[in-house]
Amino acid sequence: MSQPTVPALTLPAGAAGSRIVGLGHHQPEKVMTNDDVARFVETNDEWIRSRTGIVTRHVAAEDVTVADMATGAARHALADAGVAGTDVDLVVVATTTATDRSPNTAGRVAYALRTGVQPGASTPEGEDEPDLRDVVGPAVIDVNTACSGFAYAVGIADQAIRAGSARTAVVVGSEKLTSVTDWTDRSTCILTADGAGAAVLQAADAPAVGPVVWGSEPELTPAVRIEAPAEKFAQDGRAVFKWAITRAADRARRVVDASGLTLDDIGVLVAHQANLRIIEPLAKNLGLEDRVVVSDITESGNTSAASIPLGLSKWWHAGDVPAGTPALLFGFGGGFTWAGQVVLTPER
Repeated sequence: MSQPTVPALTLPAGAAGSRIVGLGHHQPEKVMTNDDVARFVETNDEWIRSRTGIVTRHVAAEDVTVADMATGAARHALADAGVAGTDVDLVVVATTTATDRSPNTAGRVAYALRTGVQPGASTPEGEDEPDLRDVVGPAVIDVNTACSGFAYAVGIADQAIRAGSARTAVVVGSEKLTSVTDWTDRSTCILTADGAGAAVLQAADAPAVGPVVWGSEPELTPAVRIEAPAEKFAQDGRAVFKWAITRAADRARRVVDASGLTLDDIGVLVAHQANLRIIEPLAKNLGLEDRVVVSDITESGNTSAASIPLGLSKWWHAGDVPAGTPALLFGFGGGFTWAGQVVLTPER
């Protein structure tokens, strides 16, 4: 007996690759110095600087949300790219500090980009209530792999574009780490900060975003935590530091190898801004210490999933990152996860 004919599926025609066409960032206005931190715990400016490299960090007001900061960074990136929010068909937000389960942060950002307000908020006085009944919005995805989240999110967006599921994506890392900080724990409260960074990715005729290389370290799964019922950031700092010094460079080399480039081709290193005592040895181990090594941690602290796009955008807009240059993005942290890709920086 003959088998019935199975109808063939068709796949959308994807792009050859994607490219970053715009970068943006958002930081709260309030700046907390090391002396300010010393009011909470027994520490001082010299002790914090020598152990972390941090001088200042930004702290969000109580009523400012992860979605608020993500939206600010997304708007900045769209303006930088010259892309309208209505052209975005995918929003991916990396965060580990969002308080709401639904709508997710990406959904909130997409709504705010369309309407100018967060879901449930009143339309600004003098403006008409938007009619969204016939609007097809973008796909919205949240990613929670903590400090590696932005690299994961870029990988998801790039793959979606190459698969034909999207043409223009906004990728954001946004965190309000101070909301989960134990201000009596000197080992962690000196690190945490708030902020967001974003990139706009578009379909391209040639790849300008390399393949994501990602993984995890099972034995370190509990090393970085934000767990119930305390819901406070805690970590085994020694274990994280040891991994970063002994294994991070190997994982980062895998990322470069997958791109088809060599370390000699890399012009910019943007690693997770965990600690200056980690960033500088990593750059040296990779032979990149004479390249542009983003060290935004000194003035922005550790912002988890936001740290890579926040630092990259700030340095890009300051003119410290050259255009069209291979940049190694590499994140690592909670979970214990790591991920990265080589991207070409935008053209000016």
